[in-house]
Amino acid sequence: MKKLHIYLLLLLGLLVSSCNDWLDVKPRTQVRNDEMYDSYKGFKDALTACYIKMNDRKLYGQQMNISAVEFLAQHWEIDYPNSMVAEVALKDFDYKDDQAKTVIKNIYGGLYNVIVQANAVLQNIRDNGQVITDDATRAVIEGEAYAIRAFCHFDVLRLFGQIPKNATIQVALPYAETVSIKAVAYYSYTDFITKIEDDLTKAETLLKDNDPIFKYTFNQLNRFESSDANKITLEDAYMGYRQFRFNYYAVKALEARFFMYIGETAKAYAAAKAVIDAKNADGTKVLTLAGTEDYNKGNFALPSECVLALNNFELEDYVNDLFAVDKLNNFTVLYMNVSKIADLFSGQQTSANNRYNFAWDMSKTDLSGVNKPVLHKYYQDPDASYSSVDLATQKQVVPLIRLSEMYLIAMETTTSLAEANTMYIDYMQARNIPAEGFKSQEDLRAEIVNEYRREFFGEGQMFFTYKRMGATTMLWRNEDVSEENYIVALPDTEYNPNL
Repeated sequence: MKKLHIYLLLLLGLLVSSCNDWLDVKPRTQVRNDEMYDSYKGFKDALTACYIKMNDRKLYGQQMNISAVEFLAQHWEIDYPNSMVAEVALKDFDYKDDQAKTVIKNIYGGLYNVIVQANAVLQNIRDNGQVITDDATRAVIEGEAYAIRAFCHFDVLRLFGQIPKNATIQVALPYAETVSIKAVAYYSYTDFITKIEDDLTKAETLLKDNDPIFKYTFNQLNRFESSDANKITLEDAYMGYRQFRFNYYAVKALEARFFMYIGETAKAYAAAKAVIDAKNADGTKVLTLAGTEDYNKGNFALPSECVLALNNFELEDYVNDLFAVDKLNNFTVLYMNVSKIADLFSGQQTSANNRYNFAWDMSKTDLSGVNKPVLHKYYQDPDASYSSVDLATQKQVVPLIRLSEMYLIAMETTTSLAEANTMYIDYMQARNIPAEGFKSQEDLRAEIVNEYRREFFGEGQMFFTYKRMGATTMLWRNEDVSEENYIVALPDTEYNPNL
């Protein structure tokens, strides 16, 4: 595992380019193109660079899960508005504010930066893929690159695109399929989602049967470098840690999220169930709702439930400070007040509620003694000692897609109320909450909205949930939400086709 960290650190220095403007990626990619893609190692380095870029704080290291997108969902308190100007603007959907525009530009540029990196892998697979002599390995690398491209374009759509239902405002967006900045075409909503679906289909086809997850469990692939007596031996170490790369089931889960967003409920149900019901080679389930077990181990991001996650070894360096309400002169701290926590868990008992007791730290107070609950999901005990494997696979975890989302999607899309109730009871049991079934699917769907908020707080999903539903109200917002509010303004660059 130390080798893994050293490897990633070296790549961080060599490969990560600025996310401020994705236009700068092309020259750097071209300069190293000949030497990078003349070996399997070069392809590994290039693909790993995609994940490193995704881990940037401007993307899934913070803004796309913990900060910016959560402020759009009306999450977090703001005590010092002069120190959080961009955050205030995002909460108000003021996309013209200069500081908010900087955050937005960094996200937009960062997403396309990742996309261009994935495109470089795909282009060179076509041109020089024969240097990867193993067919299955080549298929996995190509499949991951397609999945990454689809994932990032989908978040471009969710953030900057039109609402998916009954849109009166149309937005054209660029779907980048090459490393050339001159070849980017803009697509209508319909054509854009077709592009995403095509990339997902390619990724699924390439990963099917070639992904090591069809031979081993996630746990085996996560622990092949551990000191476990019964650990597996991998001929190619790069095929380990599949939970932290786009594996086959992560693609299926992304399909479920994507089809749910665009209103293709039957397809969303089928994809979600494919993940829920997936079996390992030995007949055990690929993933289970293991909330109680993870929480009891202090793994608050629920890594056992992650279909896809990032390993962010810089997480502790900044996340603990983000929630340090008791730190002197901390004017940008993220917390919720007590009354809003009560709103969050309204209708649920909290005495044994796993999320209430473990995902949040209710005991935190500021220096004046005011109770300020903070999210505990990303917390790492600075005084604790972990093995390198446990640190990487259980503590330094940024969830991107979790099994619980598949349950919520399947509940919302099934045509059987009995099946929905069975899944709901199982889901709530994993959160240590006694539950009964619903009398109607309408009641169930209303509660599912609340569950998205409770379950994925700090993971950047609630704003997109409101958007796909076309909600005109948001919890903790006093004013109605308009269609315009859901369309984050594209940056003022040549890649804004609406200028």
